[in-house]
Amino acid sequence: MRTLVDDEVWVHYGQIYVQGEQDFGGLFECFGGQDNGLCGAASPGTLYLITGLHTGKVGFTVELHDQAPPLDGTWEEIVEVSFHPEGDTALVGWGGEGFWPLDLREIDYRVRYCAIRMDEARELDTRMEEETQVDRYLLQFWPAPPGPDRVLKQTSAAADYWHGFAREQPPPPTPEEKAEVERRAALEREREREQARLRYEEREWGGRLPGERLRQLGGSAKSVARLDRPLVDALAEVGPAAQREIARWVTRRVFVEAQLDDVGWIAPALEAMDRGEPLPEPFDDDRKAWDRLLSDERVPRTTTTSLDGRHDNYLQQAMAFPALFSAREEDPLCATVGALWAGAVAFGYGLHGVLFDEVRQAFPAIAEHES
Repeated sequence: MRTLVDDEVWVHYGQIYVQGEQDFGGLFECFGGQDNGLCGAASPGTLYLITGLHTGKVGFTVELHDQAPPLDGTWEEIVEVSFHPEGDTALVGWGGEGFWPLDLREIDYRVRYCAIRMDEARELDTRMEEETQVDRYLLQFWPAPPGPDRVLKQTSAAADYWHGFAREQPPPPTPEEKAEVERRAALEREREREQARLRYEEREWGGRLPGERLRQLGGSAKSVARLDRPLVDALAEVGPAAQREIARWVTRRVFVEAQLDDVGWIAPALEAMDRGEPLPEPFDDDRKAWDRLLSDERVPRTTTTSLDGRHDNYLQQAMAFPALFSAREEDPLCATVGALWAGAVAFGYGLHGVLFDEVRQAFPAIAEHES
């Protein structure tokens, strides 16, 4: 026999534990399905030990035996449980107050928990430093195969109360049941994440989820959808030829609004766009085109208000300019929504609906697909 602990140990809330590195269940789980209510062993790798004293120091001895030790009838309370340590195991006080390492191997043990004077300690409730020790406890370990817990001796009202408590608790879930609960919880978390993602996507797309065609576009399609979702849905249905025609019409309309259609070096680009030809210099180089727009004194300088109404100093010509680049898009629907977005920003706060209504009037096929 080896004595692993022989000390006065601090207890609080009438409890102290033997535990390894893992977290363990609470009072109800540790005693679930047991006959005894003093040594809870239903949570793997843990012993939940009940004391009579609520707060203060109790006498506590831990012994390791090679085989079952003889019963000592001088103890008033005696219970037994089975226990399998998991990792480094120690006797640990409530809230980590006190730590006594136990030299236990990760094998099956039988554990005997003995107590004396629990009722007197329970009546005292809290033991001050200057007061004499009241209750004492003995915890004995020896190698043995698993078996049911047992109450070998019960004397005190305190022990009777806790035994009754344990017998009212349902057995804890099996590892398989816990795994199933976690699996279902994981599925529920995934379902909630997916619903949140879909709700977010609905908001991003103007109130309802897009079809795969629009989802692949993203970008300008999403931006225009937040302004006028029915229009975007209709544009996706009118066909490639009509989409390209609408993109060109919108670009010209936006350039007229921004007074860019008559600028000498821009007009040829609009004509090339109408013919479906590559855009001429400087539109073959984005940087050169932008530099010229911003440096040419012949380009008008008018301002517009941002779509959210927060800024009233946007350069309208710069807002409209990207519409022309949409002519280079291979995907005609992408070209259409790109031109519409540039147009909406160029028209400005509260006026994008004017442009969208004009598009509907110019292309009756849109209305057919909206109905």
